[in-house]
Amino acid sequence: QVQLVESGGGLVQAGGSLRLSCAASGRTFGATYMGWFRQAPGLEREFVAAITWGLGRTYYPDTVKGRFTISRDNAKNTVYLQMNSLKPEDTAVYYCATTYYGGKYYQSGTYPYWGQGTQVTVSS
Repeated sequence: QVQLVESGGGLVQAGGSLRLSCAASGRTFGATYMGWFRQAPGLEREFVAAITWGLGRTYYPDTVKGRFTISRDNAKNTVYLQMNSLKPEDTAVYYCATTYYGGKYYQSGTYPYWGQGTQVTVSS
């Protein structure tokens, strides 16, 4: 089993930046993808970014490409999401997730392990 704990959310003005962290504990060896998703009230959970634990390949949807950067620190078992040029539509609860299997990195169903989420609010 693996446990994920997110931190770093908060309130920021449009155009500002935040860095989210996701600390993994327990079984971390062998994880394939680490992903970030977000969910706004009344909407489905949305893919934000993913990184392969081994080679560090990164993936983003067009909605955040060029503004968000995912990275990992294998020694600390921590994944980060640097969010720049934030917009009010980025407001959501942000979740990190991981899997030991393959699958489509952009689908939430690929990930069996999830953190509790951290709120990000961007004011206009």
